[in-house]
Amino acid sequence: MKRIPAFDPLPEWAAWVAQDADGSWWAYEAEPNRHDSGWYENEVGRSRWLRRDAPNPDWERSLHRVAG
Repeated sequence: MKRIPAFDPLPEWAAWVAQDADGSWWAYEAEPNRHDSGWYENEVGRSRWLRRDAPNPDWERSLHRVAG
């Protein structure tokens, strides 16, 4: 499994992180939904853009739970 980068700071409410195909990393309060080329909030939680890395052709495997 690919390790996720260290995000500083990661919002205290963040429970999930995921990377879109364009390389953008996002934090999500609730588990996000997948769309054609990335992830989006599921209308019950907050989301925040974190940073952009190189485009990721394997973005569909980037969703990780980071908090209890």
